[in-house]
Amino acid sequence: MTNIGVAVAGTGFIGPVHVEALRRLGMPVRGILGRNLQQSEEASEALGLPHGYASYDEVLADPAVQSVHLAVPNVLHYEFARRALLAGKHVMCEKPLAMNAAEGRELVDLAREKNLHAGVCYNIRFYPLNLEARERIRSMGKVHSIVGRYVQDWLLYDTDFNWRVLSSEGGALRAVSDIGTHWMDLIHSITGLEPESVFADLNVVHPVRKKPKGGAATYTSAEGQEFEEVSVNTEDCGCVILRMKGGAQAVLWVSQVTAGRKNYCTYEISAETGSLSWCSERPNELFIGHRSKSNELLTRDPALMDPAAGRFSNYPGGHNEGFPDAFKQCFRAFYEDIASNADPRSVRYPTFADGFQEMLLCDAILESHTKQKWVHI
Repeated sequence: MTNIGVAVAGTGFIGPVHVEALRRLGMPVRGILGRNLQQSEEASEALGLPHGYASYDEVLADPAVQSVHLAVPNVLHYEFARRALLAGKHVMCEKPLAMNAAEGRELVDLAREKNLHAGVCYNIRFYPLNLEARERIRSMGKVHSIVGRYVQDWLLYDTDFNWRVLSSEGGALRAVSDIGTHWMDLIHSITGLEPESVFADLNVVHPVRKKPKGGAATYTSAEGQEFEEVSVNTEDCGCVILRMKGGAQAVLWVSQVTAGRKNYCTYEISAETGSLSWCSERPNELFIGHRSKSNELLTRDPALMDPAAGRFSNYPGGHNEGFPDAFKQCFRAFYEDIASNADPRSVRYPTFADGFQEMLLCDAILESHTKQKWVHI
């Protein structure tokens, strides 16, 4: 793994998260790319990296880079991923994979043609107890229902602004695409269930937002700045109902305007002989529900977990693992599969094919909301 050179594109909130996780794995991070050379150099100095790239062309031309991480605005994902694959680089892309399903399909086909590893950063799969849930659900019989939420409050006020609220930068969907796809991918990875139809009802709470003239970074306040009003048509919150193949039902409430919830993802999966419940605010606990005996609360401890899940938990019980560790473990699976020459069609990390399925689902959700009817996927 440590012979694979990596470059990170993106210097906002999530790019440095990638850098930190890669370093904890011992991966050689060759450099970082910002919007311009100055931003690249400032980020490389702040993060202690050897190089700040002047352009994406320079990243792709660097012979020391075998893999590229994309933490750039959504509108750039397709083009940056396509160019990296054509340059013979492995790719780990932030979600969503592209702006629409057609772009996503092209990227899946290109990655297969080039026989390169191509992942989407659905890191929530890699909280250890979500991997444990995947193992445990197999012994609980048929899953019949799933309910959950993914809610935040960072866009609660009309003065909260970020490029993600603009459909031209982030896509026609926002809350669903940005955080809802994390939840839907998580449920699929745990249960293996695939949606066959969807009904969605979405809501734009702030159709006009105040954009700071000086710009605003993700999760930061624009207090004291001058504003300009900008029309917004991407959703702040909404409900998604899914019918799964085999008869199970799932309900997701997604919101970026729920006061007090900074990053709250939760699910409850009900099956024939038991249930499982997990919450990202208490990620080291898994509730295991029973009908005819006492319920259980499993505290994350690799010694008590299934070996398939325990190998992605690096600290002993009582030493909590959280958000940064989920990235580390996601990238660990990615680079272990690259280093072992695993077939890109049969790997442990979330692939471009998984990202494409989420794009299909998002397209159906948007159509359902627009037409106010059930849509077959």
